[in-house]
Amino acid sequence: MPTPKTAAYESNLWKLNATRVFFSMHFFGPVLVPFFTQWGGLTLSQVFFLNSWFFFCNFLFEVPTGAAADHLGRKTSLVLGSLLGGFAAFLYTSHPALGVFLVAEAIFALAYTFYSGADEALAYDSLKAFGMENSSKKVLARMGSFRLGGILFGSLTGGFIAAKFGLPSTLRATGIAIFISLLFVLLIREPKSRKPRTRVPYLKVLKDGVRFLMGHRVLWILTLEAALVNALVWAIIWLYQPFLEQSGLPLRYYGVVQALSIVGQIWVLSNVEKLEKLFGSKRGLLTGGGIVTGLAFLVLGWAKPLFVVIPAIILAFTFGLSRMPLFSSYMNKYIPSGMRATVLSTSSMVRTFGITATNLVVGVGLAYWSIRTTAFLIGLSLIALSVFSRIEEGQLKD
Repeated sequence: MPTPKTAAYESNLWKLNATRVFFSMHFFGPVLVPFFTQWGGLTLSQVFFLNSWFFFCNFLFEVPTGAAADHLGRKTSLVLGSLLGGFAAFLYTSHPALGVFLVAEAIFALAYTFYSGADEALAYDSLKAFGMENSSKKVLARMGSFRLGGILFGSLTGGFIAAKFGLPSTLRATGIAIFISLLFVLLIREPKSRKPRTRVPYLKVLKDGVRFLMGHRVLWILTLEAALVNALVWAIIWLYQPFLEQSGLPLRYYGVVQALSIVGQIWVLSNVEKLEKLFGSKRGLLTGGGIVTGLAFLVLGWAKPLFVVIPAIILAFTFGLSRMPLFSSYMNKYIPSGMRATVLSTSSMVRTFGITATNLVVGVGLAYWSIRTTAFLIGLSLIALSVFSRIEEGQLKD
């Protein structure tokens, strides 16, 4: 029979899911470029510069905030993330100027990194507190689905909010949703370590966490494989709208394609065990999913009809951007509780650096190649990385 304490830890799971829904409810998603260009007065090049700045800030903040989560507590980290995220969302709308946007992007990146790794570490330690850590893959995948559910709701409603109340209203609605996530964070009860806990110096937490990841062969392989594939797949977020434009889809339907892509990711994360059986193994799902994503990019490299382009975009999103909760579950099996958030944040920092570098390469490449050539090269790279993956089935522990 569960004790009141273990029941409290078990209830953390639905609170974390609710937190993810509201923190991810980005109503500005479908109108982000119009917000920056029409209301903010930026050029499209400046919009891409802002995105690079955001990921660069993520890269800088990722490990320090992860160490702070292990030093101060994961709940404290989530509280800071919700406070900063809500503030940043309102800051965007304070004045249409590049300088304001740069500051807001930096604060939003800081908020995001306070969440990165901390919520998953808190979920895993909550499972461990009532002896259910073996179900972490299912639980973390479900958390990923709830995050996508928040994004889905924001995608479907953001355009209507912008049309009725104006472009800045989507950021303000996002800020309100993020502040609501704070209410659920405050209800969470953070599990206590079984060992007497002493406050470890911050720099020691940081150094030990980074050293642990760099010296652990399996963790390092999982981190690199996740970073390389994720960095390439991330390009679909910025490329799918130009593909839809070239194929003649009216702008008002872009959100529908995005919504279907999110539904596809939710479906994958909700059917991981069935897909593992379909692909033959856990490694088979990772490899097969990478190949399917690569083939989707190859299709985008040559096809123009909408009835081909739209399914290819959805497949790229579905199998390409649903992998990280699986990697997180596998990695958690190898990480001690006391440095979990630091190690996960270090891993996330590597992935963020990969996205930043890939965005720069793709951006430069688009100046010399067509968008279709770029997609074709990304597809070939994804297939090669998937076929020659160094991940072994025995390393993927449930």
